[in-house]
Amino acid sequence: MNRKKNLPELFDQIFDHWSPKVVGEVNDHLIKISKIQGEFLWHNHKREDEMFMVVKGEMEVQLRDEIIPLTENEIFVVARGVDHNLRAKEECWLLILEKARKKD
Repeated sequence: MNRKKNLPELFDQIFDHWSPKVVGEVNDHLIKISKIQGEFLWHNHKREDEMFMVVKGEMEVQLRDEIIPLTENEIFVVARGVDHNLRAKEECWLLILEKARKKD
């Protein structure tokens, strides 16, 4: 069923940092939202790219050789296989788009 969703209301339902919530699907991609604060861990995705859009606040995408600062309404795509880490000094709201993993 199609229904519209309100982004601030969806973020109001998230209480924990680093706990992405799926809020929709587009073809074979998941639309996720997450609140982040502090630092995550270095990782990569071998099979899919990952897009981050800052909805509220600011953050950094750390790559091995570069730091990408992002503020509200900015988007950055991390290519598959690229090591990255996310960091936000204050709470930051993210919209994330990534390919859904196939269920075996």
